[in-house]
Amino acid sequence: MAALGLRRGMQKLLDVSPTVARLSLRCGTGPTLAEVLQMPKKQMTKLLYPLQELEQRLVPDSRLDLHLKLFDPSPEDMESAEGVFAATARNRIEYLSSAVRLDHAPTLARPEVCFIGRSNVGKSSLIKALFSLAPDVEVRVSKKPGHTKKMNFFKVGKYFTLVDMPGYGYRAPEDFVDMVETYLKERRNLKRTFLLVDSVVGITKTDHIAIEMCEEFALPYVMVLTKIDKSSKGHLLKQVLEIQKFVNTQTQGCFPQLFPVSVVTYSGIHLLKCFIANITKN
Repeated sequence: MAALGLRRGMQKLLDVSPTVARLSLRCGTGPTLAEVLQMPKKQMTKLLYPLQELEQRLVPDSRLDLHLKLFDPSPEDMESAEGVFAATARNRIEYLSSAVRLDHAPTLARPEVCFIGRSNVGKSSLIKALFSLAPDVEVRVSKKPGHTKKMNFFKVGKYFTLVDMPGYGYRAPEDFVDMVETYLKERRNLKRTFLLVDSVVGITKTDHIAIEMCEEFALPYVMVLTKIDKSSKGHLLKQVLEIQKFVNTQTQGCFPQLFPVSVVTYSGIHLLKCFIANITKN
């Protein structure tokens, strides 16, 4: 899409109201990996590999559509990755700063990942869950959509920086377009963009615009499906298959494997941690 058309599309990211959803009070307090590994195999698989649980409900031909083994770490691999997200005296995990412009952002040599999604998709809640082993790190979560107004930077030890971007759609900040477009186009150490999609409602019009933005800027990105605890298994499976088909046929820069997650049950959280730890290795 031409740059002017993309910019007009991005402006629409400010205009759409979200589906209202209740925010769980349990965000960031899920089971540790050590606790998960003590669970019965079926329950452990559900929490560590949520796509594999859905696979059991598919007819054989449909299983080929899901990229289940593209990133398939062992529990031991996940255990190693846990250390990246665990705050210790030698591995400080902390909030660094906030910025509304790229030239106000901290200048850091380490790899960077950013999380972007529409207002109320559960972005800050997911980041809080990722930092559950760093309880002193404050990730502000609100029941009101559009709470994040700036780019918030978090240092994860010596490994990488994580950026919580403002949500698009309802109550997005007025300078959202300039802020986000400039960051995505010019941030040289940005390794991967994590684009969050509400698994209950699927890919929305504003999500399509954000996807077009990532494709236009040739950004490597990952699609994370949030709130999978809020759907029946049948509805979730339908959404996953539709979104996977879209990724397979309509995208070039998107990582083929989807990452379904829940900040309530912690399903998929440890797998996502392991993926982030792997792509940010120096």
